[in-house]
Amino acid sequence: MSFKEFKNKKIIKILTNSFVLISIPFIIWMLFFDENSYLVHRKFDLEIKDLENTIHFYKNKIEEDKATIKKLEDSLQLERFAREKYLLKKENEDIYIIEFDTLKK
Repeated sequence: MSFKEFKNKKIIKILTNSFVLISIPFIIWMLFFDENSYLVHRKFDLEIKDLENTIHFYKNKIEEDKATIKKLEDSLQLERFAREKYLLKKENEDIYIIEFDTLKK
């Protein structure tokens, strides 16, 4: 008996083992078809990562807004903010908005 025949017999013996015959379909089932499969877990992990990024974004926005609110406690800053963002004006005052054409012709 040559080494190649011995190796083929050994592989066949391993593959026909009842434990292997049951384990392989079980592993395939658990990885791809089960309700709690690897693919489902991977999708949930990506969703969790996306939600954590969203949380981080909104925490940064909250910090920026808190800084803006603290800055607006000063009446001069509040007036400046109202003029720039909402185009508010005082009585008997005219506002001119100047727009520059930045498009190349």
